[in-house]
Amino acid sequence: MRKYGLIGYPLGHSFSKTFFNQKFAAENINAEYVNFEIADIKELRKVLKDNPDLCGLNVTLPYKTQVIPLLDELDEDARLIGAVNVIKFGKGHFGKLKLKGYNSDIIGFKKSIDPLLNESHRKALILGTGGASKAVFHGLKQLGIASTLVSRTPKEFCITYAEINPKTMEQYTVIVNTTPVGMFPNIDDCPDIPYDLLTPNHLLYDLLYNPDETLFMKKGKEKGAIVKNGLEMLLLQAFAAWDIWHK
Repeated sequence: MRKYGLIGYPLGHSFSKTFFNQKFAAENINAEYVNFEIADIKELRKVLKDNPDLCGLNVTLPYKTQVIPLLDELDEDARLIGAVNVIKFGKGHFGKLKLKGYNSDIIGFKKSIDPLLNESHRKALILGTGGASKAVFHGLKQLGIASTLVSRTPKEFCITYAEINPKTMEQYTVIVNTTPVGMFPNIDDCPDIPYDLLTPNHLLYDLLYNPDETLFMKKGKEKGAIVKNGLEMLLLQAFAAWDIWHK
């Protein structure tokens, strides 16, 4: 039986574990997916030693960046983003285990947002400056869209929410929320942007998927904007992880 797994802390109710084990059962794949809740990234070595049958790993918070020094190689997207959420197992010199890091978030995001884009979508505001914002930034760049990050506090190469004005809203017709603002149970919260300046030309994409329709999305829909949540991105990045392990 092949084994795959997830490293992170804490893991709680992991989407990946449920998704992959259901996939294995539905497709009669002789494999299992296991959660490895580790309190320190250094414990990865013990996970590898104790599980010689491992064929691939996913990586979640807080280790998407911390895991990089422990890897032998990085895919170009993972290098640009500076974060890894998929580890492919291979063989190096003398049969030694070789670990290569990938980022499937960028793949899932691009495939999910691309069908919604049209000629009016040339610039994007990315709300938030965390790890997910980097994947979104590089994904949009590869789709030909220039992005500006929005931060609550002044930061280099970012604007603040207070600096978003009518001209900004006119030029930046794609707005992507990469923050946890509006996530269950805080469903009455939303990022602080001027929703009254939204138009049917705008596209609002929320990486959140619980609730299905966030307040950010509701306010966009009221103005005729295209809206989408992050559930499809989540599924597509999982499909991409499986493809990475088997290519």
